[in-house]
Amino acid sequence: MSDWSWPALIAHRCGGALAPENTLAGLGIAARLGCVAVEFDVMLSGDGVPVLIHDETLERTAGRRGEVFRLSAEALQATDVGCRFHPAFSGETIPRLDAALSRCFQLGLAANLEIKPAAGFEVDTGRTVGRLLAGIGPGGLPPLLLSSFSEQALEAAAAEVEDLPRAFLAERFDVGALTTAVRLSCVSLNLGRQGLQAAQVAAVRDAGLRTLVYTVNAPDEARSLTEWGVVGVFSDRPDLLLTAPASPDAGTAASIQSA
Repeated sequence: MSDWSWPALIAHRCGGALAPENTLAGLGIAARLGCVAVEFDVMLSGDGVPVLIHDETLERTAGRRGEVFRLSAEALQATDVGCRFHPAFSGETIPRLDAALSRCFQLGLAANLEIKPAAGFEVDTGRTVGRLLAGIGPGGLPPLLLSSFSEQALEAAAAEVEDLPRAFLAERFDVGALTTAVRLSCVSLNLGRQGLQAAQVAAVRDAGLRTLVYTVNAPDEARSLTEWGVVGVFSDRPDLLLTAPASPDAGTAASIQSA
């Protein structure tokens, strides 16, 4: 695992709980905190443009009706998702993927790009994201890790940009998820924290993959996971993990960025 160069702390959905999720404002806050890696979700608009959003509808983030796969990229870019989070972020809208990648590049942020297709658009979303990344080329991209819960989406993206590292996502560890990650030539298996056991992390390592875990907000928990062999955590409170003192036995919370 000595060649693993990714930061061990990744701000969840751009800025975690400190900014409206999946926004350019979140990227700026993550960078100002001292984070050097972020995660965000990518879905297709109705006219086939990759944009940053987690849900298939606008209700939770924008407080209005609307299905992402039925709305144009222009309409989504005009949708305020900041005011519902906090009035201070009023006017913050849903960004296109290319704009987010450009901002990450400018800020020096690595990015775990999660391909989050709307139901029925798995292959189209993976292929479109892959082609966009291939069109930009490695010289214009930040360090990237592609991930998805969708085997089809990840496979379609990999066909377009096979050299980019990728990870398979699963809520819980099971042999099927590990087998899929190996078959897709992934570098990591990204798992939910609930129910995770040290022996499962060891099984992933024995298969030649790394384990990244979501969503971890407590420094003590981050330290324990690192002791198990987890190489990175996604956090909604990166500020807490960045500022926590290291324990005498596992100095990972304070130095978690460089693990």
